[in-house]
Amino acid sequence: MSKKRFNKRHQLMVRWSVVTIAIAVAIAALFVWKNSRIDPMARNTDGTVSGLTSVLERTVDPEIVTFRFNSKSLAFPHFSSVRKSLLPEDMGSGLAWGDYDGDGDDDLFVVNFSGDIVAGLPHGKNALFNNDGNGTFQNVATAAGVDHPVFGMAPTWADYDNDGDLDLYITAYGENVLYQNNNGTFSDVSSKSGINDNRFSAGATWGDYDADGDLDVYVTNYVDFIYQESDKSAARRQYGAEVPFTLNPSSYNAQANSLFRNNGDGTFTDVAKDVGVEDKDGRSLGATWFDFEGDGDLDLYVANDVSKNGVYRNNGDGTFTDIGAVSLAADYRGAMGLAVGDVDSDGDDDLLVTHWVAQENALYENMLGEWGDQSRVSFMDTAEDHGLGQISLHMVGWATGLVDLDNDGLLDLWVVNGHTLEEENNVTQLQKQEMQLFRQVKAEGFFEIGSESCKALATPFVGRGGAHADYDNDGDVDIAVLKFGEGVMLLENISNTNGHWLRVHLSQSDKNRFAIGATVSVKTGDVIRTKQVGVDGSYLSQHQIDVQFGLGDSEIVDELIITWPDGSTTVQMGVGVDQLINVTR
Repeated sequence: MSKKRFNKRHQLMVRWSVVTIAIAVAIAALFVWKNSRIDPMARNTDGTVSGLTSVLERTVDPEIVTFRFNSKSLAFPHFSSVRKSLLPEDMGSGLAWGDYDGDGDDDLFVVNFSGDIVAGLPHGKNALFNNDGNGTFQNVATAAGVDHPVFGMAPTWADYDNDGDLDLYITAYGENVLYQNNNGTFSDVSSKSGINDNRFSAGATWGDYDADGDLDVYVTNYVDFIYQESDKSAARRQYGAEVPFTLNPSSYNAQANSLFRNNGDGTFTDVAKDVGVEDKDGRSLGATWFDFEGDGDLDLYVANDVSKNGVYRNNGDGTFTDIGAVSLAADYRGAMGLAVGDVDSDGDDDLLVTHWVAQENALYENMLGEWGDQSRVSFMDTAEDHGLGQISLHMVGWATGLVDLDNDGLLDLWVVNGHTLEEENNVTQLQKQEMQLFRQVKAEGFFEIGSESCKALATPFVGRGGAHADYDNDGDVDIAVLKFGEGVMLLENISNTNGHWLRVHLSQSDKNRFAIGATVSVKTGDVIRTKQVGVDGSYLSQHQIDVQFGLGDSEIVDELIITWPDGSTTVQMGVGVDQLINVTR
């Protein structure tokens, strides 16, 4: 979204007023929902929004609908068990895009969660969908050696051993698993690596936080879930709603997170407490590395459920400082999904956080330097300014991504939703919600056009994980979503737009072979678009590693600027558009 005519400092008073009003509306809406059981986003017979939030309704004109998606399913029986109203059942699972076989096509790994969690007996197998390059996928998990049952949460691809191929790490309710890639097949090296945490782990994110060339991994641990039969008949209140004790995260103590430092010899050491990112009081579901202060070091943001979020500034010496309070981005809400991107095109990364019902999703606009102090890191929640606040009031948001879906040069947004509350007449089922696709319109903000762009999205489902990638290499970005208790929905982007694009694949010859943490900038005319490699977020999921830009009507990239993880730069002039470009350092 383009900048307003006044700078950010001049807008602070106005924006705080908007935020205050939005909060008041949210509280009032929650009051109505709690006491009258009336949906604060209830719709009239003509489809318009009624009640408290109708003043914030946005009209979608036909010309705004530039996305088009085909929907198809990949055979994957997720959660084939019968729900027993136990918290670990409902939190997963996720999926991850990555070219594990090096053939140039992104493949898709999906984790499962099924079985008897009280007895500790998983039976749902994972899937590795090999991309055939012609729009089809084959599940090769058994042949590759990665199909063993696990109460899986998040899969992540990373070349931890610096041999040039992607290895696989899976978090779980139970013991986490690390698979080493042996040229297309995998070996379980969990025990000898020292990374097989057996707590209730949720998300994981890879990055070289100490700049030694080896990828480290931050693992978010959720709660200390201890099952007791007597708890099944109890209930506790969660944000005004009464839910079973065994489904309420507030019923259980938080677990500390782990930062597994890569020792460079195939082993890892947990240094989270030593370096200041343990976050022992946070019920953590996800995290993402990204350089939110622009100094070249990877900082860390942690999404916590019914706990304040973690905002950690990298000090450049291997330690971190908790700046949550001064950053204004450590809200105490129910945070799940994360998305990173320069939404307002001002050169620094912003952050979107999905939340539980009646809390509104947050869009934390990066205010670096806007307070007069160029080194002060702070954010401001401008979700309502961009049309992303009230529309999420009745949703429970999970996986999400900021990416240009129509190649017009502006970042768009998708959000996977699905309730944690059970169906009133069938407690074995969770309440379904619609997935949202938002198109960003210059100077106007975001407009939700999900059902208009894809008929399948008019049908609600219980969503959890999701990630985007241009899996068919046609220049527009596709989305994979995991439907809880169903399977994988693949949204193939068939948008008919004239926007140009550029996809950039980086590689290094020594350590950190996929250049995770590098920054790629493309300059077209007076516009500079920037993306950091491998720092995207989502929920229990991982987007494609390559960075991809929508360029609008620009027919050439004047400058392609790559800032490598060690700070060195590569510049290419006059780069052609509508192509994948490989750059090796």
